[in-house]
Amino acid sequence: MHHLLISQYSFANMKALGSTLPFLSIFILLSVSSATSSDQVDNFLRCLPTHSHRSFPIADAILTPANSSFQSIYQLRANNLRILSSATSRPLVIITALHPSHAQATVVCAKRHGLQVRIRSGGHDYEGLSYTSSVPFVILDMFNLRSIKVDMKTETAWVQAGATTGELYYRIAEKSKVHGFPSGVCTTLGIGGHFSGGGYGFLMRKYGLSIDNVIDAELIDANGRILNRKSMGEEVFWAIRGGGTTSFGIILSWTVKLVRVPPKVTVFTVQRTLSQGATELAYRWQQVAPKLPKDLFIRLQPEPINNDSNNKTIRVSFIGHFLGQTDRLVQLMNANFPELGLTRNDCLEMSWVESALYWAGFPNGTSIDVLLNRVQTSRVFYKTKSDYYKAVIPREGLETLWQVLMDIENIFVQLNPYGGRMEEISDTATAFAHRAGNLFKVQYTITWSESDGGLSAASRFIELSRRLYRAMAPYASSNPREAFINYRDLDVGSNESGETNFEVAKEYGTKYFGNNFFRLAGAKAIIDPENFFKNEQSIPPLLTSPAH
Repeated sequence: MHHLLISQYSFANMKALGSTLPFLSIFILLSVSSATSSDQVDNFLRCLPTHSHRSFPIADAILTPANSSFQSIYQLRANNLRILSSATSRPLVIITALHPSHAQATVVCAKRHGLQVRIRSGGHDYEGLSYTSSVPFVILDMFNLRSIKVDMKTETAWVQAGATTGELYYRIAEKSKVHGFPSGVCTTLGIGGHFSGGGYGFLMRKYGLSIDNVIDAELIDANGRILNRKSMGEEVFWAIRGGGTTSFGIILSWTVKLVRVPPKVTVFTVQRTLSQGATELAYRWQQVAPKLPKDLFIRLQPEPINNDSNNKTIRVSFIGHFLGQTDRLVQLMNANFPELGLTRNDCLEMSWVESALYWAGFPNGTSIDVLLNRVQTSRVFYKTKSDYYKAVIPREGLETLWQVLMDIENIFVQLNPYGGRMEEISDTATAFAHRAGNLFKVQYTITWSESDGGLSAASRFIELSRRLYRAMAPYASSNPREAFINYRDLDVGSNESGETNFEVAKEYGTKYFGNNFFRLAGAKAIIDPENFFKNEQSIPPLLTSPAH
């Protein structure tokens, strides 16, 4: 709602002015639809240089609607066209931080002048909370803070928030053929947000989540201080690993422990349609996949297709990753899941970093240099929901799922197995509570494009998404029906602009975090008692003991 009418001024001159920046007068006129006064924004912009490092002028990082690149930068890392097209609010300012002090200054000055800060690293925020808001706000874009230092002596890596998972994989592979890191399949995920919600991928049954391998972090608090694990304290360090950092501060960097991988790993994809027994195989997969040896991860991915008669059917893909070579994998599959009929011809051996490309959908033989591509180029309209399953979906439940999928165009469903290391880590070890007792996690994503109706078709596709979700309710977890914070979904509950309403927050908080929600609210009271860092699904500070 913040439609800006900007008088003619330019920040190009700010670079030349250097230390005179605090005295530069900037005139911004806001329309009557915004409650933000021009003085408020003017004062925020004046404040920034006085709180950032003189050797790294913040003028280089400031974008306002008067800048020619403002709109392109805003859109570049806003991956969901459903949100981008419908957003009635735009940031008043974007700070593309080039130095940690720029992030510190943004916090200090936004707090002082009554503006909300939304934090963005990779832009894979499913509900766009990192780049939209219903109140006057600024975006702190961490994308340029992307340094990675890999230390093979300690087998650790230091990764800034704006680096991507692809860049991390590439930098590890530069130093070692026998190290990797358990993290996401998509290679353009921003490390800052991805890790803070858990960070899972095809190594999770062997090594757990990204956060299970985090050993330190740098966090900017609501007073603009940079804290590490020791200075933030163990309770806050616990909270930011799985609790979604945007409730607690701004992640500058993570320090992680690398994991060992063999020089060659094996991947495979086996596909079966309904006429080839896909239903029985999917039923069997649920019983087998969570109990396989930790080195083996098999994702199940059903999708609607047209068969030879041009009638719709379901094709189920079984996508596997094995930390070892083909001969041993075939032996394991013959012993544990012979029904799938895996053969040597189905298998590909490659390095671990090449397997990351395989999972990301790149053709075999693609150069690992594509891991350095930092921005998602193909963007669509989409709505995502998630579920956790603690019991096997019966055959009739699978048939219900197949029928709904065949009724919906462009539906993307993934079932990711648990067990292994995920079963061993306590649900209170980190803020991520979905551990033992889960057989698998499911992501449901429905996508569409401009040719399908674009934004005008959003309500229809969102309702289809909800229909699928309702259809699977009898089989999913319940009381609460659990959800994954990194697949953010405002349908599970929202708190307008993150105001302190504990009962409302508890609705979505217990779905995302289980009983850990109450401990998270306590950690919030330690680090941000005034609730400066907030959004529609943030954690409010618990200032009194809850009755739970």
